[in-house]
Amino acid sequence: MPLYRFVTPHRIGKWYPDLLTAQKQAFAIGAGFLDERTGEFYAYRDTRLETHDPIMHEGSEGIAA
Repeated sequence: MPLYRFVTPHRIGKWYPDLLTAQKQAFAIGAGFLDERTGEFYAYRDTRLETHDPIMHEGSEGIAA
C-alpha cells in the first residue's frame, strides 16, 4: 500500500494513505490546491509528489542484486 506526500522547497507534508487525501492537505503546506468543483489538483511551482511503499522496503536489505 503506497503512501503519498507533497514536498516544497521549504516544507514537507505528512504521509497519507491515498493520493486524494494528500492533494486535499497540500494547501496546508503551500504545495497546491484541489479544485473541489472539478476535482483537478494544481501543484504550485517546485512542488513534487513523493511516494513510499513500506511493503517493498521491508526485508529488501538482504536481497543481492
